[in-house]
Amino acid sequence: MPDNENVRLDKWLWAARFFKTRSLAAAAAQGGKVQIGGDRAKPARAVRVGDELQIRRGPYEWAVTVKGLSTRRGPAKEAALLYEETEESVRNRDAARARIQAEATPFRERGGRPTKKDRRDWARLASDD
Repeated sequence: MPDNENVRLDKWLWAARFFKTRSLAAAAAQGGKVQIGGDRAKPARAVRVGDELQIRRGPYEWAVTVKGLSTRRGPAKEAALLYEETEESVRNRDAARARIQAEATPFRERGGRPTKKDRRDWARLASDD
């Protein structure tokens, strides 16, 4: 697409692979998770080359500059050419990822019925008496 044209925000977010579906991208924009130049953006807002976007998805946040426009969702390598992420954004996401991994418990509590493996382990423990 030529640089002088513009694309809907939800289509661009979907094409740049920030969201799996266009409806998820539209919902995120509608919910205030996407800002253009510091202002809250609606899904139909036009995105132009050079716009600065802040995108929040869960605990992660991206700060990107639009480098290209597309309404077509292509391979990840092509999608990565549509934007440039700031160094600070990369550092913040890495720090968030490390913080989440440090807070994670090594073992997950299981709820509900015991599995077959659990029953075998208990039987083995009971027979060792």
